[in-house]
Amino acid sequence: MRIEIWSDVVCPWCYIGKRRLESALADFPHRDQVEVVWRSFQLDPSAPTTPTETVLDMLGRKYGAGQDAIDRVEALAAEEGMLFRHGQAPHVNTLDAHRLLHAAGVKRGELKEALLHAYFVEAQNVADHDVLARIGTEAGLDDVTVKSVLTSDEHADDVEADIRQAAAYGATGVPLFVVEGRYGISGAQPVEAFTQVLDRAWAETQPSVEMVSGADDACGPDGCPI
Repeated sequence: MRIEIWSDVVCPWCYIGKRRLESALADFPHRDQVEVVWRSFQLDPSAPTTPTETVLDMLGRKYGAGQDAIDRVEALAAEEGMLFRHGQAPHVNTLDAHRLLHAAGVKRGELKEALLHAYFVEAQNVADHDVLARIGTEAGLDDVTVKSVLTSDEHADDVEADIRQAAAYGATGVPLFVVEGRYGISGAQPVEAFTQVLDRAWAETQPSVEMVSGADDACGPDGCPI
């Protein structure tokens, strides 16, 4: 079963939603048969690559939101075991982080977690190439791959394709979870919501046979009753 997740590495609800999905998957009996695919999305493509303000400053300037809004999100993150420093994080562009994620291959999940942790827990600048290079190599990417991505525009088309697909699904924000291309979950829903969708998707997409009758004259692992 495949779960595609559109998210941004500077989206607090994406990190909270990731944790809630992980909690649901931990109790899902078919977890080993689930493939998670990370897709790109940019909340603010116009954000600068060199930060000029913190998230708290940006929210105040753009939406009139203050520390109370930050506190509410950080309290929800704490319920998932994460200590956010969201308000102190820089407001920055995430295109290069997404390009690096596309280059990560089988390490994409590890890199995604590392980028989210660096931004929300450590308030690091995930647009800075030195920061991205360090996080990338620590997540298991080789130096050649990291350098190739960060000194070019590699995978920019892949990022744009993900964003177009999200728009085709009607998404205007993230996180967006799409299970088997058929079942969508928008936002950081409660664990129970993820569990319900996982169970439904599995039941409706996996072949099964409904037994309408049985008999004693059948052989089994212990032999045949004669």
